[in-house]
Amino acid sequence: MALVLLISAVFLLLKTYLSAYLPPIPLSLPSILGSAISLLLAFTISQSYERWWEARKIWGAIVNDSRTLVLQARTFIKADYLSEGLLNSLACRQMAWCYGLGETLRGQNPMATLARFLSAQELAYAGRQANKSLALLSLHTQQFKILYEQEAINPYQQVQLDDTLVRLCDSMGRAERIKSTVFPTNYRRLVHFLIYLFLGTLSLSLVETNGLWEIPILVMFAVTFFLVERTARYMQDPFSNLPTDTPVTAIARTIEINLRELLEKEDVPTPIPAEAYYLM
Repeated sequence: MALVLLISAVFLLLKTYLSAYLPPIPLSLPSILGSAISLLLAFTISQSYERWWEARKIWGAIVNDSRTLVLQARTFIKADYLSEGLLNSLACRQMAWCYGLGETLRGQNPMATLARFLSAQELAYAGRQANKSLALLSLHTQQFKILYEQEAINPYQQVQLDDTLVRLCDSMGRAERIKSTVFPTNYRRLVHFLIYLFLGTLSLSLVETNGLWEIPILVMFAVTFFLVERTARYMQDPFSNLPTDTPVTAIARTIEINLRELLEKEDVPTPIPAEAYYLM
């Protein structure tokens, strides 16, 4: 806003004191520039929303697969080997995986959260790994391998459990790809340059508008373009811990509630409410 006001004031002074030396610019030129900027911004908004929506679909799949994992374990494991401690360990590890993945994507340290769900041995194992979420999936596979070797599950059931873990690993990788793939900054700089060029040509084209009324006109056009560009920029990274983020913590809480209810636990937490912002 400050830069737009400064540019508007500069062009107003130029038109006031140096109008005889400035070339006449037809109004069609800023119209063409405005159309080009609109197309660029439309593309940016489309691609940004695609990234945000993909992130939301990924976490929707994580919800489904987390429920499926515990349901499969409770159904597949033979009664002689199925115990409350085994199911509780598996469910708590999956809860920790969901919370830990969300915090990792946001650039936070998940160890404090993992300590709420994991045993000391599992927490120490995860702490030694750079990718904490991958370490927890590794613990899942080790547990299912032991159950298969003990013949607590048959080969078909092991394949089904492995498929669920593969989908969870795939969702984790897709989310990490969105986080690590940066939207090209040169594209944003090009849009900004064209907006400033548009302001200059529009100011020189407004020959019939004199005085201070020219400044709010230029600001109005500039703010419209810049707000659209800023909206697109916020949506480009759905894991930046901003109000426009994918609500990974709220989704992880939903998973925790579902899994605790499946295990008929009494200490079921309440959903995270939307306080200052909407949960998108």
